[in-house]
Amino acid sequence: MSQLAGEAAGLPPSGLPGLDPAWSRLVPVVDADGQQRVFHVLDRTVPDRTVPDRTVPDRTVPGPDERQQPMRTLLCVHGNPTWSYLWRRVVAAAPPGWRVIAVDQLDMGWSQRTGTVRGLARRIDDLSRLTDALGVTGPVVTVAHDWGGPISLGWVAAHHDQVRGVVLTNTAVHQPAGSPAPSLIRLARSPGLLPAVCVRTPTFVRATTSVSRFGGQPRPSAAVRDAFAAPYATPARRRAVGEFVADIPLSDEHPSMPALRAVAESLPALADTPVGLFWGPADPVFSDLYLRDLLTRLPHADVHRYEGASHLVTEDAPTFAADLWRWIEARVVVPSAATTGDAAVPLMPAGAAARHPMWRDLEERQDDGSIALVERAGHRRDVSWALLSRRVRDLAAGLAAIGVEPGHRVALLVPPGADLTAAVYACWRIGAVVVIADAGLGLRGLGRALRGSWPDHVIAIPAGLAAARGLRIAGTRILAGAHDALTRAGLGAQWSMADLARLGAGMPLPPEPGPDDPAAVLFTSGATGPAKGVGYRHGQIEANRDTLRALYGLTADDRLVAAFAPFALYGPALGLSSVVPDVDVTRPGTLTARALAEAVESIAATVVWASPAALRNVLATQADLGVAHRTALARVRLLISAGAPVPAPLLREMATLLPNAEPHTPYGMTEVLPVADITLAGIEGAGSGDGVCVGHPVPGVQLRISPLDADGQATGEPIAEAGITGEILIAATHGKQAYDRLWATEAAAARDPGWHRSGDVGHLDDAGRLWVEGRLAHVIVSAEGIVTPVGVETRVEQVPGVAQAACVGVGPAGTAAVVVVVR
Repeated sequence: MSQLAGEAAGLPPSGLPGLDPAWSRLVPVVDADGQQRVFHVLDRTVPDRTVPDRTVPDRTVPGPDERQQPMRTLLCVHGNPTWSYLWRRVVAAAPPGWRVIAVDQLDMGWSQRTGTVRGLARRIDDLSRLTDALGVTGPVVTVAHDWGGPISLGWVAAHHDQVRGVVLTNTAVHQPAGSPAPSLIRLARSPGLLPAVCVRTPTFVRATTSVSRFGGQPRPSAAVRDAFAAPYATPARRRAVGEFVADIPLSDEHPSMPALRAVAESLPALADTPVGLFWGPADPVFSDLYLRDLLTRLPHADVHRYEGASHLVTEDAPTFAADLWRWIEARVVVPSAATTGDAAVPLMPAGAAARHPMWRDLEERQDDGSIALVERAGHRRDVSWALLSRRVRDLAAGLAAIGVEPGHRVALLVPPGADLTAAVYACWRIGAVVVIADAGLGLRGLGRALRGSWPDHVIAIPAGLAAARGLRIAGTRILAGAHDALTRAGLGAQWSMADLARLGAGMPLPPEPGPDDPAAVLFTSGATGPAKGVGYRHGQIEANRDTLRALYGLTADDRLVAAFAPFALYGPALGLSSVVPDVDVTRPGTLTARALAEAVESIAATVVWASPAALRNVLATQADLGVAHRTALARVRLLISAGAPVPAPLLREMATLLPNAEPHTPYGMTEVLPVADITLAGIEGAGSGDGVCVGHPVPGVQLRISPLDADGQATGEPIAEAGITGEILIAATHGKQAYDRLWATEAAAARDPGWHRSGDVGHLDDAGRLWVEGRLAHVIVSAEGIVTPVGVETRVEQVPGVAQAACVGVGPAGTAAVVVVVR
């Protein structure tokens, strides 16, 4: 590219959405060539009036003995082809005591057009000279995006003593081995295209905001898109856009490769520095591939992936600015166990009984020829304890032999049954982390969940492996069951489970994982937004099993019909013979009365666990039952139904089929289940109230309520007072460890140390029972006050002729009209 005459620095035009002209200033700096250059920056200081501080111009009147407090600085560095406008929301949200500096790099934004080529090393030096001119001395937190990331990290390496935290968004310091550079970058770098798309026309500039999106939400407004493009109106002002693209080092011979390599090699020095990685995984340029690379270099980093967000994550994620400042407060200003994920409920309290891992019952029953598991889907298959124990042991050794290591993630796309059970327990035994997402999420939701969990290996049935390939899920492919080499090759599978079991036969097993080691990532249903991965340790999974055993008095004499997919895996750990009925697990409402009865008959079951949808269809199809079926069902002693609210009339009707079964309905969620439990008698004894009574907290669970304010937000401190409506808070030894790669979500849920904010609203009554009144997001703020939906819906559904009701608010908060929709 030919040299172009420079243009002087200037100020942004007025009226750009969200940009306060008072933040702009021009800063002269002498560069490495001895030339004076002028930067445009956004520079905002928010005085902390609670602490006298001579470094804050607008401060309280100093007293004679006041101590000086250094001003904290957030240094924001944009990439190509944006400018400091990228950080306007962060600047606007700055809390007291902070100075926020958002840089326009030279030749970019409204800074001076120098007419010189400025590679990575020079830009790092430019930034250092600018912060010197601005008097930045620390403490500093940096935040950077795109190719501002390496520039910012270069500055961090040179100012390590000043740095207190580092935040990166959609950037890279290395091209991962074996992966091509992003296609958009390769295309833009083409010799014939680079001048045309980056300089002569605004194609590259406009493309940056055109890929901005967040799920189904619209991209930024035309005014915002125009604001991003405003500094790049002419070819002369776009010259550096092309130079930035050309400066991306894609080969060892590139002039900027030494500087980039030095930046990458500096990252281990941040091992004791808080690091946050806030990412848009739908980015066509800096995909999760680069996030994974950064995590290998910064394994202690906190991660938040904004599912659905693209390249401009600062635009796409509406909560980015608030999340960033929350992270800085939690990690840098006042590190808190509640938000760092370091405050775990003790998994093995002092004086507790010896640990009993999930696979121990299998080992103890390895010589037991009685039935452990029965499959009924398609054809009956009986699996003895001896066979199941041997299969788990051999498969575990085989997995270890092919390189499945402790901490590796194994995605399981296998329906409930013997293969899934063997795979889960084998993974647990060698310390691998199982990743389980409900097929009911649909192909798109399943793909989002699995891509977000980054599996190292995939075990799947043929349809699952085909889906994994179509969804571009990475990892070693293992085919569930036994299949020939041609089938494996056609599906891209390197192994089958049968191969691995043969390979592992007689081989030694690795050491057992401990209670604090990760065990599972279980995905939520996606009913309240994109499905979230919920991380569990071994000790938490074991505590969950022990809670269920104690709550329902389960013994080795019990036998379980597991028609509720999440708990189809618990039978072996509980030492129970189990059967999975003939039902489509993605559609529990397809369970028929005959299928349930035949499952009960097959093992003389004493316990049935099924969802409300399954029970409704069982009742609707009971005409198909014969006398023998009804006789078998009459032997069931316990009915457990969960997964959705269970109306008392449904439980009463089930008594006609299971006359000797005590109906229980536990309340809980993927993050912790069970939380509370109630019987049909308990529901009837509680009477009517504002919401649905879900019973007393189960042993090991404590409940609190965070009262709602006038705006319907749960802002109050946790209390145990009866009759106060608010968000339900839960503490439990069998609760989750943390949301997976969702730092901000976890920070919000764990805002109160030791408590999980459930997102449900409700109250405690005088007897200590919990009443659920709906979701926090569905609270209605009317002119008359706060209205929670479930109580209204329950009362309306008692009106003859009403099958179902939904209570919603119509209109703005504070004046919303309460509307009930019925069918």
